[in-house]
Amino acid sequence: MTDESSARGWKAKLALFLPGIFLVGFNIGTGSVTTMASAGANFGMALLWTVLISCAATFLMVATYGRYTLVTGETALQAFRKHIHPVVGLFFIAALGVGVFASLMGVMGIVAEISYEWSKTFIPGGIKPLYWAAFFCSVAYFIFWSGHTQVFERILAVVVAIMGVSFVLNFFILMPPVSSMAAGLLPSVPDPGSTDAGPLLLIASMVGTTIFSGLFIMRTSLVKEAGWTIAHDKQQRRDAGFAAIMMFVISASIMAAAAGSLFAEGIALDKASQMVGLLEPLAGPMAVSIFAIGIIAAGVSSQFPNLILIPWLICDFRGTPRDMTIWKYRLFVGIISLLGLVVPLFDARPVLVLILSQAFNVVLLPVTVACILYLGNRADLMGEYRNSWLTNIGLAGIFLFSLVTGYMGFQGLMGML
Repeated sequence: MTDESSARGWKAKLALFLPGIFLVGFNIGTGSVTTMASAGANFGMALLWTVLISCAATFLMVATYGRYTLVTGETALQAFRKHIHPVVGLFFIAALGVGVFASLMGVMGIVAEISYEWSKTFIPGGIKPLYWAAFFCSVAYFIFWSGHTQVFERILAVVVAIMGVSFVLNFFILMPPVSSMAAGLLPSVPDPGSTDAGPLLLIASMVGTTIFSGLFIMRTSLVKEAGWTIAHDKQQRRDAGFAAIMMFVISASIMAAAAGSLFAEGIALDKASQMVGLLEPLAGPMAVSIFAIGIIAAGVSSQFPNLILIPWLICDFRGTPRDMTIWKYRLFVGIISLLGLVVPLFDARPVLVLILSQAFNVVLLPVTVACILYLGNRADLMGEYRNSWLTNIGLAGIFLFSLVTGYMGFQGLMGML
């Protein structure tokens, strides 16, 4: 085999997993990092079961929504508009828009805060958070400017690889006892203690950041753009499984790193930037640098999909081509990217903003599950490919799980307020 044909083979294999990598980059952002780190620092590995169930549910939802598009050729929003009611599609655009705007502010606030604290280790006084926020906002907008999904996917693949390697390395450096990780797979709710974000709110946030409605809706757009048909069902399920496994490994690694260091020392976590100052005496400067690089990569990988989510949803709803080079989309994305400067400018609390926004996502989940239950069981749309009884049982379980965690999040929020 020649070097050229070998390179083509590598690219072909990588292309099979690019949609899944895109989902990992979208899903694992600073919201996930903050929530998982807070859970690990405050409660050890006791909430690991939430990550496992959430990732399994994410696989089923991604695969089921993707299968619908394989059969019908319609994206989720097109299906909501045509087969349920246009108001349902508009509801998702508005609700996801609120979450995206909060995430844009919180994500960049945390990335800027972490970068500032990390820069103090090699520059006296450090580089101010506002400068970091402006730099990373510019990077995300520069990536968007190309306007092509394939470019987005390849850049995100590199960023996700950096993020994954960083957090897995941190896991091995700071790994907690295996017994505590095994015990964390058994569902339980630990005592809230004195933390701002109690276990109920954190559980809702972990579910909201992992089983994210925007992820499934965007997935249908990626499947349609890839030109996949029902003949690609096995491939798209493999891709969904790869994404879910990666999400679990990275999320569990973040939680374990915090549990093995901060929780072991009895140190609670209220701000993401605390990880930089607290990790150094516990694990040394290398662990600090690895964590900082990982969270910066997580921020960039999620900030970019957040920027394009609303334009993509609008295009899907209207049934127009997703041409991100059109001036009105470039102007819109340029304006909302400035939201990344809000937290550094006004000294807001990015961790609280992100945890609340992730908990809010749980409210959307029951509606998202109900929609695919209805669409996936319509014989006139799916024919012989209607949801199996096993899939319907799984979706019903996710629906009930989302109601329970939504209630827990509401209780936790009321308790905090």
